[in-house]
Amino acid sequence: MIYRFRVILDTKDDVFRDIEIDESSTLEDLHNSIIQIFGFLGNEMASFYKTDDNWRQGDELPLTEFGPENPAMNEKKLNTLFDSKNHKLLLVYDFLNLWTFFIELMEIGKVKVGVSYPNLINAQGEIPEEAPEKKFEKNSDTINDLNNEENYY
Repeated sequence: MIYRFRVILDTKDDVFRDIEIDESSTLEDLHNSIIQIFGFLGNEMASFYKTDDNWRQGDELPLTEFGPENPAMNEKKLNTLFDSKNHKLLLVYDFLNLWTFFIELMEIGKVKVGVSYPNLINAQGEIPEEAPEKKFEKNSDTINDLNNEENYY
């Protein structure tokens, strides 16, 4: 089976790519495909993040291993991550510039004879020269927690 993903660059203009990739590919394969189709060199750190339907960032799936609880992308197969409940991921590439991608599994299909995977099937929009500026909101609960000494022990 193949997975068809829509990968949307977080920018004010519509910039997205639709790709097909084999379900047995790894997160690293998906990462490399995304970086290539958006024209990046692939020489920056990156992490995927699990997310819910509202795109809230969850557990990190790093490019490199950070211990047994955070295995590297090359150890995670796509078919172990995606199902009917889990069909979205975030990708942050280049932690200094924070290029952010919203990734959604759109469809599961059959492998087509004569097609090489990963396969770019649709491209729309131009990638900006610089990463869009990120605005972070203050969360008063977090600030209150940080000011409460009990939370340090």
